Amino acid sequence: MNTDILKRIAEALERLSPPPAPPMDLSAHPAYQWDGKRLAPVHHFRPLPIDLIVGVDRQKTDMLENSRRHASGAAAHDVLLWGARGMGKSALVKTVVGELQKDGLFVALVEASSSHLATLPLLFEELSISGRRFILFVDDIAFDAHDHGPRLLRSLLEGGAEARPNNVRLYVTSNRRNIIDRTMAEQTDAINARDNIDDSLALADRFGLKLGFQYADQEAFVSMVAAYASHFDLDWDEADALAFAHQRGGRSGRVAWHYTVELAGRAGRKI
Repeated sequence: MNTDILKRIAEALERLSPPPAPPMDLSAHPAYQWDGKRLAPVHHFRPLPIDLIVGVDRQKTDMLENSRRHASGAAAHDVLLWGARGMGKSALVKTVVGELQKDGLFVALVEASSSHLATLPLLFEELSISGRRFILFVDDIAFDAHDHGPRLLRSLLEGGAEARPNNVRLYVTSNRRNIIDRTMAEQTDAINARDNIDDSLALADRFGLKLGFQYADQEAFVSMVAAYASHFDLDWDEADALAFAHQRGGRSGRVAWHYTVELAGRAGRKI
């Protein structure tokens, strides 16, 4: 087969190939999703109004202040949100970004799965050339004993060759016990050497801001329900709300939201 034939075959194959995807416009959307290879816009980014995030006032204040610093170009921390499930860790991250955008700050949310940690250097390369500020959100990380996740995240936070760029901060959520695997003896041993701290604890130390979330007490749960019911103009009863929570095994922001959906359904309403 001569060179001309090979050239024609190559040209024909090139014509059949789909054109390369255009570069993502990183200024056009409020939020993006990273799939391990490319960014895609989140077309329906609808964070909760910040006044509906109740029962976690200190965490909300600290998160909003840190995020505002980052969005404004000032020094800011990477954030670890740890603790009880269903208490609004993920919702708070999205709500804070939405609030900053309403204030006119040039910041966007980027969501990435914990299964794509190894690909984040590729994402950082793409984000680093933008003039926008980004909050990279990795939700619900849980590490087992054989997982390389802690070391991967540490390398991204430590300032090495593959570290996150200055216009990006990492916000990670998890049950803290999955990140910091320490026995009670280690927690109380005053002479526990730093050299003996495992990779998971070393990872947690890399976050400048750590925010804990506990399950709601009765007063906080009732406040959550009241905020939702007021926002959606729904009638509700405290005893009914507490019974609903008891049937579902606990009080949390997620249960409060489920109760709100139940109220709207009973009333034949959409929310």
